[in-house]
Amino acid sequence: MSSRNWTDERVSILRKLWLEGLSASECARQLGGVTRNAVIGKVHRLGLVGRVQASPPVRVKAVQVQRRMTRPSRPAIVRPATEIVAPATPAPVRVAVPVVPEAPGTATIISIGAHMCKWPIGDPSSDGFTLCGRNRSGSAYCDEHSRVAYQPRSTSELKRERRSLQRLASYR
Repeated sequence: MSSRNWTDERVSILRKLWLEGLSASECARQLGGVTRNAVIGKVHRLGLVGRVQASPPVRVKAVQVQRRMTRPSRPAIVRPATEIVAPATPAPVRVAVPVVPEAPGTATIISIGAHMCKWPIGDPSSDGFTLCGRNRSGSAYCDEHSRVAYQPRSTSELKRERRSLQRLASYR
């Protein structure tokens, strides 16, 4: 619908519907021949921002209703005032300490720990695939594998990077 089809009568109907609290979609349906977005645009052009908000419907989740229906009510337990209840002592928790392997290649995906070298050894699709497993340094790998993984950059690479940064700085 073009703007020339917003007659005075249709604008007054829109004002009435909007101030009654109808949504833009509901207004468009009742007016006919306009879209929700056309209604929103016209409402904003008219400055009709003070729409009456309808109270949202109260919704109860089905899970809450089911819980209310299935939970039996429990009678309150009344204890004498002289009874002292000692707090239950929790059972000791056993923590599995990972075994630190001596040689590289003895850790698996399941046995690898947080402080173990994660350097892959072998083909991941084969049964003999392992991880290094030695104590790691500051990275994800042990000292030996860190030297392989993190190669220092050559001076030619550093010069090339410096030149490209200078070219970028000259454009500013």
